[in-house]
Amino acid sequence: MTMLEQLSLLEERLDELNKKLSDPQVLSDRVQLQRLGRERARLEPIVRKFREFQEVRAQLEEARASLADADLRQLAEEEIASLQPRLDQLEKELRLALLPRDPQADNNCIMEIRAGTGGEEAALFAGELYRMYTRYAQDKGWKVETLNTSLSDMGGVKEVVFAVEGAGAFGTLKYESGVHRVQRVPITEASGRIHTSAATVAVLPEAEEVDVEIDPSDLRIDTYRAGSAGGQNVQKNETAIRITHLPTGLVVTCQDERSQLQNREKALRVLRSRLLEMERAKREAEQRQLRLAQVKSGDRSDKIRTYNFPQNRVTDHRINLSLYALDKILDGDLDPLIEALQQHEQQELLKGGFMDS
Repeated sequence: MTMLEQLSLLEERLDELNKKLSDPQVLSDRVQLQRLGRERARLEPIVRKFREFQEVRAQLEEARASLADADLRQLAEEEIASLQPRLDQLEKELRLALLPRDPQADNNCIMEIRAGTGGEEAALFAGELYRMYTRYAQDKGWKVETLNTSLSDMGGVKEVVFAVEGAGAFGTLKYESGVHRVQRVPITEASGRIHTSAATVAVLPEAEEVDVEIDPSDLRIDTYRAGSAGGQNVQKNETAIRITHLPTGLVVTCQDERSQLQNREKALRVLRSRLLEMERAKREAEQRQLRLAQVKSGDRSDKIRTYNFPQNRVTDHRINLSLYALDKILDGDLDPLIEALQQHEQQELLKGGFMDS
């Protein structure tokens, strides 16, 4: 099927969706309304671009036809010189828009940062990563909501789970999943030696109730008293929640809120997203088995990035990109890294390959 044939089918599908979304029967079905609304939101910008492509192409054909008229030749040549680059750019953008895309790309996301090897230094680094992502999200106009935290004795982060809400949050931040390594002289190091520590980052598409259905009978919910790092300020009431999903063994805890109900709702948000991610991972693993080419696993145990403080350098090992702007990146300027990863993924898809992220 040619590109134009694919785009024509998408245009027809958008017209069909617009009719369905005005149907009272669909408007009364929340699940169907959300599903169709998401599909329409995805197709609308592609179809707009396709219609602009058709309009520019028609103008270009008209200008070329005018070349035969001596009185209009100069004007036609000027129009062609203006229209041809625009048509080429639109064609390139449409080809990219037709590439296979992650169905959860437009979702909000849940991010989980955990201190890895390196003790207290790893926890301090995990806290810096949390600050980096928070600043990046704020610059994008996205909302950040902390769902659960566990602090170290020196104020670092043993674990933090937070939601990022905004259009395309998962599709943008999914590249951050993996092991992040830091090389620097820790504040606890008296001899000035450079140490290597690590933190892990997981980025999950936030699942809504329409994405993942959870049977209440599959849950064991325990309550306990919440407390901060080191066991200080322990609450007298059992407001903290621990939810165990019995079929999978997944366990989610939340203690940040003073209300048991609020902690329960936050824990369920994280559980739904982890279940959705498990399904994604299972599906991707099955797809990998069918591929003939041997590719990198993309498992989160793979080191993806190194932050080298002495050289003010950040290196992304997946695309062999080094930027000497560590200070800016830790302050939330992640676009140069994420855009490079997106472009690499697009190039691989255009070649018929793929990149695990």
